[in-house]
Amino acid sequence: MGTIKKDISIGFLVALFATFGGVFLYLEYFSRFSFETTLEMIKEGNLYGKILALAAIPNLFVFFVFIKKKEDNKAKGVLIATFLIAFITLVLKFF
Repeated sequence: MGTIKKDISIGFLVALFATFGGVFLYLEYFSRFSFETTLEMIKEGNLYGKILALAAIPNLFVFFVFIKKKEDNKAKGVLIATFLIAFITLVLKFF
């Protein structure tokens, strides 16, 4: 039973890392402005939820890699993290 919780935790952490990697990729490479300017624009426009939603896209790739490798418990962790990110996005959008 301990190994199942460990695998789910690993999947959860990998998904969070992929999300933060997605935020960094967006801010550094896809934005026309500098890193600091982009952060300031996000803050001024209250765009946290939209950026977080875009940043969660790499979780899709991580999820399918775990499914392909037959590591279902790690894929469950990714799914849990993605639902958490979706909930946070929902809260940021409406509150």
